[in-house]
Amino acid sequence: MGNSYAGQLKSTRFEEALHNSIEASLRSNSVIPQPVFSQLYLEQQTLNLEDIKPKIEELNKELSLHYPERGNHKLLNEQVTNEVDQEEEDEDEDMSETNSPPIPYTEKPAPEGSCTVDGFCQAGRDLRLVSVSMEQIEVPAGFELVGAKSPNIPEHILVCAVDKRFLPDDNGKNALLGFSGNCVGCGEKGFRYFTEFSNHINLKLATQPKKQKHLKYYLVKNSQGALSKGPLIIWKECKTRQSAGLSFVKPSSSRSPTMSQENGGSNGCSSSFIHTADSPSSRTQTSSSVSLYGSLDMSRDRSLAKPPAVSSQLVTKNQATAPAAARANGSANGLSKSGKAGMSISSQPPQLAAHSTSHSPGYSAADPAMSAGPPKKRHRGWYPGSPVPIPATAVPVPAVRPVARSSEPLLSAPAPQPMVSGVLQPQAIPAAETVIVPENLLNDSGVRPVILIGYGTLPYFYGNVGDIVVSPLLVNCYKNPQLNGKTLEKLGMASSQLLSVESMILLTLQYLVRLGSDQIPLREEFEQIVLKAMQGLPLQERSSLLPGAGLPSCYSVSQAQLPWLARLTASVSKDSVHVLVTHNSLGEGISETLRSLSEIPPQQRLPDYVVVICTSKMRGNEFCVLVLGQYQSRALAESMLTTNEFLKEISYELITGKVSILASHFKTTWLGDNLDKQLEWFQQRRGDKVVVPFRGGVHDCVQSQEAAAMMPMQDTGSGNEVFQIYAPQLNVARKLLSQVCSIADSGIQSLDLGRFCKVDFMILVPPSEVLFHQTAQRVRQSGVLVDLGLEEAAAIHQKAEKYVVRLDNDVHSKFEAFVRKVKQNPYTLFVLIHDNSHVDLTSLISGSVSHGELQGLADRVINCREALESMNLLVLQVSSFPFTLQTQQSRISVYNEVHWPLRESIEESGAEEQVYFGLNDYSRSLRWGVASPVLRCDEAFEKMVNTLLERYPRLHSMVIRSYLLIQQYTEAMMALTSMTSLRDHTTPETLGILDDLISMPGKDKSGRGHMLIIRVPSLQLAMLARERLEEVRDKLGLQYRFEIILGSPSSELCLAKHFITRIKAWRCSESEDWVPRTYEDLEGLPCIVILTGKDPLGETFPRSLKYCDLRLIDSSYLTRTALEQEIGLACSYTSRQTIQEPLGAMDLPVRQQEKANSSENDSEELHIDLERPQSNGSAVTGTSVGSITENGVSSSSAVDSSQKTSSLTFQNMASSSAEKGASPPGVKQGCDSQGSQPASSSVSVPQPSSCGASTSPSSSSHNSRRPSQSTQESWSPQAAQPRTVILSRAAYNLLGSESTGQLHSSSLLPHADVTWSSPLRPLFYRGLSTEEQSLYYRQWTSARQHHADCSNQVGQEAIGFHPRRLLLTGPPQVGKTGAYLQFLRIVFRMLIRLLEVDVYDEEEVDEDVTESSELTQSSNDQWPDIEVISNMPFDLRPHDPKSRHTSPVYTEKPTKSLQGYNKQIKREVSAKRETVSIMLTKYATHNTFHHCEQCHHYTEASPATQLSDTTLHAFTFSSSMLGGEVQLHFIIPRSKENYFVFSQQGRQLESMRLPLVSDKNADVLKSPIFTPTTGRHEHGLLNIFHATEGAGHLHVLVVKEYEMPLYRKYWPNHILLVLPGIFNNTGVGAARFMIKELSYHNLELERNRLEELGVRRQEVWPFILIMDDSSVLWNAHNVQEQTSQSADASPSFKNISLKTVLQHMEATPKITQYAMCGVRKWSRRLAAKRPGAPFSRCHIHDFILLNIDLTQNVQYDLNRYFCEEVDFNLRANSSGLLICRFNNFSLMKKHIPCGGHKDFVIKPKILVSDNLTSISPSQYVCAPDSEHMLLAVPAQFLLEKFLQHSSYKLFPKAIFNEKSPVLAIDCYLNVSSEVSICYMSSRPHSVNLNHEGLVFSGLLLYLCDSFVVADLLKKFKFLKGATLCVICQDRSSLRQTIVRLELEDEWQFRLRDEFQTANSSDDRPLYFLTGRHT
Repeated sequence: MGNSYAGQLKSTRFEEALHNSIEASLRSNSVIPQPVFSQLYLEQQTLNLEDIKPKIEELNKELSLHYPERGNHKLLNEQVTNEVDQEEEDEDEDMSETNSPPIPYTEKPAPEGSCTVDGFCQAGRDLRLVSVSMEQIEVPAGFELVGAKSPNIPEHILVCAVDKRFLPDDNGKNALLGFSGNCVGCGEKGFRYFTEFSNHINLKLATQPKKQKHLKYYLVKNSQGALSKGPLIIWKECKTRQSAGLSFVKPSSSRSPTMSQENGGSNGCSSSFIHTADSPSSRTQTSSSVSLYGSLDMSRDRSLAKPPAVSSQLVTKNQATAPAAARANGSANGLSKSGKAGMSISSQPPQLAAHSTSHSPGYSAADPAMSAGPPKKRHRGWYPGSPVPIPATAVPVPAVRPVARSSEPLLSAPAPQPMVSGVLQPQAIPAAETVIVPENLLNDSGVRPVILIGYGTLPYFYGNVGDIVVSPLLVNCYKNPQLNGKTLEKLGMASSQLLSVESMILLTLQYLVRLGSDQIPLREEFEQIVLKAMQGLPLQERSSLLPGAGLPSCYSVSQAQLPWLARLTASVSKDSVHVLVTHNSLGEGISETLRSLSEIPPQQRLPDYVVVICTSKMRGNEFCVLVLGQYQSRALAESMLTTNEFLKEISYELITGKVSILASHFKTTWLGDNLDKQLEWFQQRRGDKVVVPFRGGVHDCVQSQEAAAMMPMQDTGSGNEVFQIYAPQLNVARKLLSQVCSIADSGIQSLDLGRFCKVDFMILVPPSEVLFHQTAQRVRQSGVLVDLGLEEAAAIHQKAEKYVVRLDNDVHSKFEAFVRKVKQNPYTLFVLIHDNSHVDLTSLISGSVSHGELQGLADRVINCREALESMNLLVLQVSSFPFTLQTQQSRISVYNEVHWPLRESIEESGAEEQVYFGLNDYSRSLRWGVASPVLRCDEAFEKMVNTLLERYPRLHSMVIRSYLLIQQYTEAMMALTSMTSLRDHTTPETLGILDDLISMPGKDKSGRGHMLIIRVPSLQLAMLARERLEEVRDKLGLQYRFEIILGSPSSELCLAKHFITRIKAWRCSESEDWVPRTYEDLEGLPCIVILTGKDPLGETFPRSLKYCDLRLIDSSYLTRTALEQEIGLACSYTSRQTIQEPLGAMDLPVRQQEKANSSENDSEELHIDLERPQSNGSAVTGTSVGSITENGVSSSSAVDSSQKTSSLTFQNMASSSAEKGASPPGVKQGCDSQGSQPASSSVSVPQPSSCGASTSPSSSSHNSRRPSQSTQESWSPQAAQPRTVILSRAAYNLLGSESTGQLHSSSLLPHADVTWSSPLRPLFYRGLSTEEQSLYYRQWTSARQHHADCSNQVGQEAIGFHPRRLLLTGPPQVGKTGAYLQFLRIVFRMLIRLLEVDVYDEEEVDEDVTESSELTQSSNDQWPDIEVISNMPFDLRPHDPKSRHTSPVYTEKPTKSLQGYNKQIKREVSAKRETVSIMLTKYATHNTFHHCEQCHHYTEASPATQLSDTTLHAFTFSSSMLGGEVQLHFIIPRSKENYFVFSQQGRQLESMRLPLVSDKNADVLKSPIFTPTTGRHEHGLLNIFHATEGAGHLHVLVVKEYEMPLYRKYWPNHILLVLPGIFNNTGVGAARFMIKELSYHNLELERNRLEELGVRRQEVWPFILIMDDSSVLWNAHNVQEQTSQSADASPSFKNISLKTVLQHMEATPKITQYAMCGVRKWSRRLAAKRPGAPFSRCHIHDFILLNIDLTQNVQYDLNRYFCEEVDFNLRANSSGLLICRFNNFSLMKKHIPCGGHKDFVIKPKILVSDNLTSISPSQYVCAPDSEHMLLAVPAQFLLEKFLQHSSYKLFPKAIFNEKSPVLAIDCYLNVSSEVSICYMSSRPHSVNLNHEGLVFSGLLLYLCDSFVVADLLKKFKFLKGATLCVICQDRSSLRQTIVRLELEDEWQFRLRDEFQTANSSDDRPLYFLTGRHT
């Protein structure tokens, strides 16, 4: 029997019925078989209509059953659960269908070795649709791809190829018996039996394989070419037969009513006609629910018994009730899948609707298209032995007890109970449980009643069910008993406060009574009332309640009291609310109401609401509400449809001609005249003349040719658009940048800003042509593409559009290209901006097409794997209505939201010229009390609408409103031109608007006028409106006066040629082929824009927009987003005075004046900041284009603000780049030549006022201009005013509710795609800030199943936030586009700041003198000649810029006049050292913030590496200077051990390997590099990988012991040399001393080791490089080759690597004869200088190639903190050693504000108080044994600091006396820049200055050794009054020195001239004695 079902081509119905009957009787446990003839002949024929599926929106929601506490009643009204695909799987022949045991089916075992995995064929090939959808599948001719379902993997569809002949046709007929198919996986062909085929594709069935049961869908290709699920395969007419006059709806899934209409009658989750079964999240039904359904699904049969109820014990976890919207004809006559309309129901015989439990309130419950075929075999609807036969016309609605339980997340769920054993028997339906809907109910009464589900069981409806609607609007409000403790706790309530059923009924009544005649019940409003009622219970009563005891008697209502209390409540309603009490069931009351409704005389007024209360003793109190008011019932029914559904409904009414009756109504005026005839007559009378286009009234006519040729006067005032960034936009951009930096600093490593050097972006916009061009225009005008270096300025016009992408069918290819770019450029930061991101946020896998055909595109792009995982991609979602992004499942962290800063009110907006006028301002404007408010409701229009609504109850109200609106504008046009009699029949609003529109161009000399927007959501209605209005306009001769434009998202703007010519004339500068592409281009054009489309998409309108006609926006718009985005069309920046006049707020209070002043000052600062001109001192490194910029920052202060702290985070960097580094929009970044003017940029910046640096407040007024709209300085008839908005009554009530006391729009459900998570929640206050609103929505709303964020949840927990996703929210038209474009600019500036470095830019001291005196050398020499250098005198004066502030060294050469020069220096000492910002190049050194692929292995430890992978080695040697052995420690990473020699036993460190002098390896640096560093573990430039070009090198960091852990942490791959603990407080001299000592000792060890290997001792490389930790870049000067880039900047230098410099120096001929080599310091002046001598013999600093061998006997002074290099250089020179400086190389040093020797804070050793007073240098020393404040600073540091500042005390004769310097023996100390030092060495054979004839003004003896003797001192002559200073380690050595050197012979000492440094004796102070020469 397996394949018998689709038999021969025309099987007889008799055989089929017989077959079914036999099979059913065999399987039935009943003894009496159902007679086959009754089945065959008593059935009625059906129409073959297309199957229409109810939309499944809330899958897996089950039916809730009766309250357990109301138990006792018999098993009634079984509500069943349904598989997700139940509708498609009606033929599942599980044994659960009948009461008989299942017949087992044994599948043939699979061949040995074959694959048995579900979803794969036996050959192991994947057949799942998700896997093969993009593959090319070869389909033989005559075959079709279909989808099969496997019970084991219900979420997947398996792809098969089947011969078309064995598949049914469109009517479900003509399928050949048998099967023929191929496997698309392995390609095997020719399966002749479905059984064999099902085995091959591993269906693993428990029942007989049947193609009808398992082949489910046709597969089709979607617009992207991917294979996807198509329509269902309709087998054997089973779904398309219909009994005559009979239809029913099958429940599509059992669902909780809570999910069904969460928005309380708004565009909630409702019907759609294509059903998706493949959503993975939807497949979680339990077996118990399946079997329940299987045994009780009677929906296929005409004679459907009402299923019995399951007792409450049967409620498993997966069950809950769902009342459905039984809506025949849906009141929408819903369209079928193919777009064919269902038939009208009015002419049908009585029909019965299943009370659909689908979640689709708007779905037609009795559409004839939804009919059933005959019962098939084993049909579920057969109930042999059913005691009560059901009338053939009755199709029951499964009854619902809506309040029993819910499956909503926050509602409690009882623990699952075990299933009752045995099989459920069908029960009879009591008469009271059925309701017959009377015939012609709607026609007779003019009302389609809406039944609001309350408490209890609704009856079955049958008959004319198309004329009723069942709404679950308020059902969730009655679910309070199920609220869990967590929710109550959040509300601060106890369970004892929950209201009883009786209280809720009375509360509902009170609510209905107080509703006005033009109001409808709103769920949110009623929920607030319930909450207030619960919270209003007096405290003392609450405290007296025991937990669970319920309300006290005084608050409870008994069953007997309820009816009269209810009637009492309703009695004050003026008959608008009636109460009907029944005692058996709700059905009784509903029947009676419906009957009386159909019989009521037409003149009698119906009540608006009938509340039916059933007081049954058995079931307790139940109730429901029948809404009978004509306005209320229609509004509720229409509000149940989603936007898409009502647009479909409208289009259906237009297509089917249902509106013709309405159209004919409007053919005549109220006076009975035929309008069209009047128009024809007027046109004939007018002839060829038309109304003059401008400069004339409507009665002035000219020939049409003349009108077309008329040109307006040239407009001098209107320039082209100028894009500017205003203060609020800049602030928001900075907030965004700050947030990005927070993400980078967060420590979760989700964003590493340090690695990016470029910014790229893509902007996604909704599918609107105008918005696309508008955004591209903003990108073009802003200049951001040039600023980011993405495009050349010339190409910007063509290229801007490729950065903006519409979310339409082309988005996939563009986004894929973008993703490829993201992957290919890991060092570019990409920003994906999703603008208007609240539009179409439906899920890609929801399969719901009710949200438009392009649904899910945003989800596919924004939430694709690449967007989520790319570490170089930021996603910025931008929205004015972000509520749909702020749910419990949100993907954006609340901390990543950036909110537009909004003032509380206009009065608070400071002194700005123009202020933003937004949604709240429109609501507040109602309190102004002016004659013509900006927010209006056209009462006259509403009255007309109401009359028409009563007359045409079957048409959608928007159709009626549209026709009336078109008529109004038609009559108004005629009234103003030809038929003044029509004035009285046009509403004043319409007449006033059109009068203004038509007359304005006549008054304006250039023909400008206003724009009017008419919002018509339906495209068909909009086209109709345009057609009609154009026709009327043209017949009246107004075609040259104003334009009528259809504003459709899908099309470009289309204007008449003469209007385009006119706009071009106004704009002056446009090219010939220019056409307007955005609404802003229509500035000044008098026009009507008929704006259509489901939603406004964020288009900006020109300032000439004056009126927004929103009269069509009514009760279909009951979510906050839907309503507010319509008003958003009118929001704009307006002139302050236009608002202040009605406010009467010209005199601001004092507080606000202060605010205004402060904000004025703020903006002034900002103005100066933004417009700081580009620094004059820009230089450009040779290798990169424009690599040095000033960022608009003065070079000396570039980093100050950001680098005050020792740890520079991205946050600090952001503030630096945004505040200072963010170049003003007018200053081009990076790539411009130095001379570029801001004007050359594409961004205009107002220039600072001419009065110099101080900018007057008036010059900052640009801050207050409006950011959003283009800022054309163009015509405006008056100052910019708020647009006038005309609303429908429903919208006006919600927006102006402050005056009416009604619910405000902000309290509505925020968006149709979200749902409230609990019926009880805190009140939403309008005054909440946007941040507070976000928190509220995140707590109390959750995403619906078709929402893109719904998948961001597992169970009850959200998966989490995406770390690189931000949300920018701000009101509509406030300027968000400008803000995010500015954000792109400043984030780029910040990255550039990260790639820039501030280097010292200081000229050398006395440089010119040096050059002139040097020997002549060829400037082309590459290396120094040893002979030339030897004969060159050593230049004693240090030229390093640092020495500007130190004592000059006396030399015989002439110098600048010390007098004037040093006085100038004195003034500058405190000034900051000059710096300039340089772009880092590929050869730079880096700190820890740098990361890149090339060097990460060099700086970072691999994840597997641990600190244990470094080894600690002690290294001991003896030092004569330290008088004993010294132990140093090396920390060596394992990867660096090859640079060392270890002993074979015990692995003791023996030495550091040294190369040979003769080694020649281009990839190795021979000299070990030592970098002494302190306090700079993060900021020291210790990553020299790029500087060495990756060449092999030995780099050792020399650190203090206490800092070792920090350096080890930050530089795990570096070798550390740890100084002994005694050096923790020493200066850099000690580090240099230890480096040199260690290196010499190591040289000896290596010589010994290599000597054993046969190497001569002299062959071992004797050099080391000592380099500062701030050395950043190296340059070569006087380079011969000039690249094109360097030619632009400076022809004389280019950037080179450390490797190049060092290898060049190492290759110097006879290098071992030089003691030291070095390079000069870079400055911009040096870069621009003419070539000088290539080599000098002079001081070298910071970068020293030191010959350890030759300098063995010259030591660094280990005590020194300052000037240790000058001291060492002088000693080395006096020892006769050669020092050579390579002048063609220069070193750039970075300004690092932390670390180094600056870290000492001079403070008292014993702190007396917390506030430190500054300590003057005179306090650094004191008399020995005195009571002086002792300092906690090393003695040597105090001494050096004291000498620097006290020269006038110590050496008064030497000040500014260059010819008589101070004599210093064996030392150089800085005794201030006013005093010259003459250095003399006491060593025998030393080289000294010739001092004959030189008279010294002082003598400085510092820690003299035994070489200094009395005879030496007697050689020198001193001035009379010269002073002496002798410094020693202690007092005894001081006295001994004075005696030994016989100083008392020539020098006079006093006891009071002895001093010590201000240290305690523990700190070993230094002592010194001063004396005077006698």
